[in-house]
Amino acid sequence: MIDTKILDQFVAALSRVLPPGPKDIEKNLRAALQGVFDRLNLVTREEIEVQEEVLARTRARLQELEKRIAELEEKLKAR
Repeated sequence: MIDTKILDQFVAALSRVLPPGPKDIEKNLRAALQGVFDRLNLVTREEIEVQEEVLARTRARLQELEKRIAELEEKLKAR
């Protein structure tokens, strides 16, 4: 879900560029944009950063396990 602060900034920027009109337009524009953003299934930067950290830890753990398996395979071959 997109942050409402970002949506407010976007609507404010559009309102500055568009010619003045009824106040309903800003409210309708905001609702329409919120609908579009909701359908896009956007994620926040924070959510991406959390997933990047999880992925980094998972990769590190995978490398540790691969190294351990290789060591165990060498021990088995030596027997």
